Amino acid sequence: MFVCNVKINGSKVFKYFFIGIVILVICILCFVTFKIFSGANDASNNSNHMTQNSVSKIATTNYTNVLKAVHENIDAYVGLKINFTGYVYRVLDLNDNQFILSRDMIVTSDFQSVVVGFLCEAENAKDFANDTWVEVTGEITKGDYHGDMPIIKVTEIKTVDKPNDEYVYPPDESYIPTSRVL
Repeated sequence: MFVCNVKINGSKVFKYFFIGIVILVICILCFVTFKIFSGANDASNNSNHMTQNSVSKIATTNYTNVLKAVHENIDAYVGLKINFTGYVYRVLDLNDNQFILSRDMIVTSDFQSVVVGFLCEAENAKDFANDTWVEVTGEITKGDYHGDMPIIKVTEIKTVDKPNDEYVYPPDESYIPTSRVL
């Protein structure tokens, strides 16, 4: 029969355990700090990858998230070229060369909706009647309409059929304000 006696010094075990925990916490803090700062750099690099000549297509699924982001931080999006589809909507105080490229946003479970959209300026705006579905490509500029407002300077506009997914929904929980990342 073989008997092994091991004497454990409790104070040394505690010291080694405590030192190990401290080293682990420091490593985790270093890793998190690195991720935070490298994530911030990645976000700024992503905005630099968006060249002024590229066109960002806005889809029905992200329409209100983009609309909200641009309205909240106009200066970050000035100069960005976008493409999206909606219907022509006018209010009484718009100029002849202006219209709102609109979508109906569902706000209640019984499908009540409100009109949301971007203010657009186009030389041939009066050629398109209200409720005409169009696809617009243009550049975001900063203008004034009852305060600072993003205005799309239209470079291309064409009539399209009404899409199957004509309604949009309020910004979702994943909405995060961004700087020029559509």
